[in-house]
Amino acid sequence: MDASLIVSNILNPPILFFFLGMTAVLVKSDLEIPAPIPKLFSLYLLLAIGFKGGVELTKSGVTQEVVLTLLAATIMACVVPLYTFFILKLKLDTYDAAAIAATYGSISAVTFITASAFLTELNIDFDGYMVAALALMESPAIIVGLILVNLFTVDEKREFAWSEVLQEAFLNSSVFLLVGSLLIGMLTGEHGWQVLEPFTQGMFYGVLTFFLLDMGLVAARRIKDLQKTGVFLISFAILIPIVNAGIGLAIAKFINMPQGDALLFSVLCASASYIAVPAAMRMTVPEANPSLYVSTALAVTFPFNIIVGIPLYMYGINLLWR
Repeated sequence: MDASLIVSNILNPPILFFFLGMTAVLVKSDLEIPAPIPKLFSLYLLLAIGFKGGVELTKSGVTQEVVLTLLAATIMACVVPLYTFFILKLKLDTYDAAAIAATYGSISAVTFITASAFLTELNIDFDGYMVAALALMESPAIIVGLILVNLFTVDEKREFAWSEVLQEAFLNSSVFLLVGSLLIGMLTGEHGWQVLEPFTQGMFYGVLTFFLLDMGLVAARRIKDLQKTGVFLISFAILIPIVNAGIGLAIAKFINMPQGDALLFSVLCASASYIAVPAAMRMTVPEANPSLYVSTALAVTFPFNIIVGIPLYMYGINLLWR
């Protein structure tokens, strides 16, 4: 593997500030970011990438390439929880296996945004409609996870309040703001982009950097929870993203995605949710242990992807797209 890709990624200011946040916890600094600020920044990042994606989608139109990409994204969001569930069932009960499988079938918007910044640093173009793939992949895994609980619970069949489940899956704040921003970008087009560019583009990397500082703090605090997961889950949290990214790259190559889009698609396939899915699982599957599905996604998979995974998947693309 080309070590320069990893070095280039690590030396990006947002990644360095992620390390700074982790270091602050490890050395027991009193660095603390007030809770409302990271929430505000996460909403800003979703608004910015959603709006830009809508503007770019207006330019490209709904082509065959767009349809194939979005179809592939939906299929992966449904299939990943299925095979990961059976792998997890080798060591875990149905509830924990389904919750973790749903977590890895969904996505991390921040990982996607970090990969976008990585591509920008390398001057590699990518299409804005990949944001639509991001939006599509967040929710199906929740539904698949709950179906798996129903199918494989032997003592009693679970009765879910499906209206609440669907509300949480498709109208949670992340999905709602992302899709809404995408639609507004499509409606306003280039004129809207020119008006909002100082806000959505000029501030973007500064906000991403500050947000990753906070994510470093949060991830480091979750490291102690890894003691409860054991070697099996830690290995799963590293190896499954690589497997999922490999499948994503094969699909991307098959449908002729350009390199930038292929990286973003592989990152979506490789990432794991630490916000939307955990919130839904706490509500619908209280028997599942949150320290398992949150700590694996946040303290293992998220750092792995943004530090090593993104350049690793880019290396795979450089080999396949020769």
